[in-house]
Amino acid sequence: MSIDETSLALSSQERRNSLEKHLQTRPEIQDLKNRHILLQTNVAPALQSAQQELERERISDNLKHKIQNRPDRDELVDRHILPASTAAPALQANARSLEKNMLADSLEHKIQNRPEPDVLIAQGILEEDEDPRV
Repeated sequence: MSIDETSLALSSQERRNSLEKHLQTRPEIQDLKNRHILLQTNVAPALQSAQQELERERISDNLKHKIQNRPDRDELVDRHILPASTAAPALQANARSLEKNMLADSLEHKIQNRPEPDVLIAQGILEEDEDPRV
């Protein structure tokens, strides 16, 4: 039994040609930086890993600080960022619609049952010159 060694036994000329071909088609440094293969930094290669680690720690510390100082739910509700409803998110649109309709019905009911201007004048709420009918 014999082993095929033809692919392993490339001549030095074929290896040189192959290397030259690969060197001619290799990507530019900026392309490698744009694809995040090379780092975009002027720091010495021996210090790049330390720089990356420090950057990660800085970002982590910043996130921890922001998480610790984030407002609680009550403050977000007061600032109208979160809804005051405790209903499930899928039901909140229906709850808002129902609340709006209930408010409209309540206002309509109050308008229908409002007192006449004569009653308001008699109770001292309106002055006679403020009578809306005149």
